[in-house]
Amino acid sequence: MIKVSNLRKHFGTKAAVDGVSFGLEKGEILGFLGPNGAGKSTTMRIVTGFLPPTAGEVRIGQFDVEDHPVEAKRLIGYLPENAPCYSDMTVRGFLRFCGEARGLQGTALGGAVDRAIATCFLEPVVHQNIDTLSKGYRHRTCLAQAILHDPPVLVLDEPTDGLDPNQKHEVRALIRRMGRDKAIVFSTHILEEVEAVCTRAIIIDRGRIVANGTPEELKQRAPGAGAVVVRVAGARGSVLKAVLERLDGRAGVVVVEETPAVLRVLPNDSAEAHRIAGRIHEISIREKWMLEELRVEDGRLDDVFRSITLPDSAPRQEP
Repeated sequence: MIKVSNLRKHFGTKAAVDGVSFGLEKGEILGFLGPNGAGKSTTMRIVTGFLPPTAGEVRIGQFDVEDHPVEAKRLIGYLPENAPCYSDMTVRGFLRFCGEARGLQGTALGGAVDRAIATCFLEPVVHQNIDTLSKGYRHRTCLAQAILHDPPVLVLDEPTDGLDPNQKHEVRALIRRMGRDKAIVFSTHILEEVEAVCTRAIIIDRGRIVANGTPEELKQRAPGAGAVVVRVAGARGSVLKAVLERLDGRAGVVVVEETPAVLRVLPNDSAEAHRIAGRIHEISIREKWMLEELRVEDGRLDDVFRSITLPDSAPRQEP
């Protein structure tokens, strides 16, 4: 549904987007991550046809966005950054206006507006002028116009911006439901949102894609991901270290605390982690250790994000 090929965008001498390529199929929800100024919003504006690229190609369905802009844009629902709306219109009036611009008329228009209002939980404010709405309701009004024509592709720039925790939960659930039969790409700064919603995530930094994979695959790139944490009461860390250093498949053993003993066993490969944990459990039974904790550390997306976008940042050392 979306195919981006070698996309580039220059503003003067600055390369805001530098060789970005990715694809997105129906049923996928792609999280687009990156530091401020990394090129996320610029990429999304090019994908929707709002900005022309300096080079590269974007296809929505079978249509090239530059060569067939109207046909491509019919397939897209777009929630821009900062949720712009006509502030002197009521919520219903604005949605009717957007529907008419999309070519909807009569009962089809009324039905589409009613469904968008219900889907985005706008019933309490439907007759209010947009300039009287809270930031959260303004954002949901703009989200409603994005889904008004039931597009197969959604491009959402910070879709939960300005929402309270309950509203964020509702919008995330909505994105998951729509993601069953649409292709959705959305940018976010909220890493927990990626784990809660996305089937895949891309991290962009300085205009280039630096990571692309499922949330689980990305977490495996975190510093310390797959380390086996061992806590043994009544033992000294240095003594246990000598034992654990005999394990096959380990890259290193770090004593976190001497007494009681807390150690991190670093595997050569994260795939080895559970096998190593099993061997430690067998040793603890044989040696009669008072084993209080034995677990394989999950990677964390925030650690991955920092290690990729701030490569000089120190890895976490706590167990």
